[in-house]
Amino acid sequence: MAGKSGRTISNTPDKSLKSRLLCWESMMILLFILVNVLCICISPTYNIRNVFREMPKYLIEMFLLFPMAYILVLGDIDISVGAIVCLSATMASIATNNGVPFLVAAVIAIVVGMLCGLVNGCILTMFTELPPMIVTLATQIIFFGIAEIALGSGGSISLTDTAGYKAISAKIGMVPVVFFVVIVFAVIFTVILSRTTFGRNVYAIGSNRVAAYYSGVPVQRIRLLIFTATGLMAGICALFLTSILYGANTTTGKGFEMDAIAMAVFGGISTSGGKGRLLGGIISGFTIVCLRIGLGQINMHPQLILIILGILLIAAVLVPNISMAFTKKKTA
Repeated sequence: MAGKSGRTISNTPDKSLKSRLLCWESMMILLFILVNVLCICISPTYNIRNVFREMPKYLIEMFLLFPMAYILVLGDIDISVGAIVCLSATMASIATNNGVPFLVAAVIAIVVGMLCGLVNGCILTMFTELPPMIVTLATQIIFFGIAEIALGSGGSISLTDTAGYKAISAKIGMVPVVFFVVIVFAVIFTVILSRTTFGRNVYAIGSNRVAAYYSGVPVQRIRLLIFTATGLMAGICALFLTSILYGANTTTGKGFEMDAIAMAVFGGISTSGGKGRLLGGIISGFTIVCLRIGLGQINMHPQLILIILGILLIAAVLVPNISMAFTKKKTA
């Protein structure tokens, strides 16, 4: 098909070996390998057994990556997920300490998360002119505030009954249970986004919300569903975090929202909406987890690790722009 410039434009996606090798996901796989090689070189204790032992405390943030990828593809953002984790963990801990069975406490954590996500979704779909960043910043403050009030003057709570929580923090062989749960959710969220009509509608909304609306896509219903699902995943994240901390405090979940966004963007998902694949975000998530474990084993300062992750994030944003600039110069 000929465009206005006279050039021929293919009506089918490029599936050549070259395009597959040079895609963002392939670059992420290469980076994942390089990061693991680096960690093996700098840390004598970096091996698969130790990685699996230390993985849970970093891996739980990937529960937030999956729905955050959807939100970014929509062209929205949610910076309240860390506060939702805090509130859900707090309520589950309080329920457990009041004699509530573990399964009921788990349901409480998930329901609290869903309700918080529903609040975000309702506000943003009922008042569409409001910017998601400002709304979720406000709800972040509210959710953290409720958690602090519930925790009282001590600002923390420790579980008196850890039996149920030990079950979900257990291992199968040397692999933690949370690893298998993350993989299951990774498959579900990836298939929905890449292989279903719902996923195509999400991309359509992110590419052009007005055009999607006039094409019959239920824009606001999909946004409400995704924000609610984000709250649900934050509740699940809180449950596994509580099983690691055996309690909650006022700093629980702080910074999780930035980590989830960083994983998604580093994985090639555009913050402007309509672009990126969840597979890249998943590879990115595991790459960051391995990097944190390796650098942590050599006792690198946590703030220095954050600086390195920040540099990688800036690089992830710059590379596509630089590549686009070279392409334009080449075709000019």
